[in-house]
Amino acid sequence: MSRDRRILPQMRFHCEGAFFVLEKAARENKSFDIPCGICYNRGTYIDMIGENVVESLHIGNHLSSAGGYLAMGKEAKELDADVFAFFTRNPRGGKAKEIDPKDVDAFLTFAKKNKIVRLVAHAPYTLNPCAEKDSLRTFARETMADDLRRLEFTPGNYYNFHPGSHVGQGTQTGIELCAALLNAVLRPTQHTTVLVETMSGKGSEIGKTFAEVRAILDRVELSDHVGVCLDTCHIWDGGYDIVDHLDDVLAEFDDVIGIDRLFAVHLNDSLNPRGSHKDRHAKIGEGQIGLEALVRVINHPLLRRLPFILETPNDHDGYAREIALLRGRFGEDKNGK
Repeated sequence: MSRDRRILPQMRFHCEGAFFVLEKAARENKSFDIPCGICYNRGTYIDMIGENVVESLHIGNHLSSAGGYLAMGKEAKELDADVFAFFTRNPRGGKAKEIDPKDVDAFLTFAKKNKIVRLVAHAPYTLNPCAEKDSLRTFARETMADDLRRLEFTPGNYYNFHPGSHVGQGTQTGIELCAALLNAVLRPTQHTTVLVETMSGKGSEIGKTFAEVRAILDRVELSDHVGVCLDTCHIWDGGYDIVDHLDDVLAEFDDVIGIDRLFAVHLNDSLNPRGSHKDRHAKIGEGQIGLEALVRVINHPLLRRLPFILETPNDHDGYAREIALLRGRFGEDKNGK
């Protein structure tokens, strides 16, 4: 691969001064001091217990934001989730609920205590950055700008969005319009990374290939503020064989986009055969991708330290079961050991 960002497990713990040193890959040949507890390095979280390193799966699901941030944090804790996603407003659009700063502060305290390490906010489905009508593109631009302003209350997290459908204008026009929206809303001082989601190619969706996602990213001026969220159902439905050729798919992603630009994974099974371009999620292990392939995804060296978000058709108890199942399979090698 052209870029291998894996962090090697060689570490040493310093009790004196309550600091530990995380030694990065030999290629970078440098180490740095970080306060004891959680090591945070662009999506890498490592628990230090004595002189042992305990690496854990960072997984969660979509939660309702109706009750505010603290309520989401408490539900995540109940589910044994240490990351979670939420819609910034009604997924079908509309005005967002005003943010309560006291609620945010209470959540941030709760999250630190309970090691909730990442939020992956999701734009409403009604946003179409490359719509044909000016009014719809204006709505998308204003909504995204407002969402990014609101997310400054919880800095250092992610904002995921669907790049949209060109509705007959052509893929190239769709790419140009999507990038133009990003250039209009991104700010040098923002603390949120915006993630372009990989799509299945349903209808006139753009972002159905890695090349299309790269074309969007290439046109964004503030490139340090954008990345990619890979959806397993979407890329499977889009034709990428993550069941039998996961290594090859990730090699292509790295060659076309760069694995260092992958910040999060939507972990979903699919009701459809590969290449169907339909985008219908299934519960983990109950679809065409299957449990074993998804276990290989969470354990892959290039993916295992990313936040995984479940978007499966589940209720609270169903998500708890899936999280427990996947935590139980984390750490296995390719042979299931």
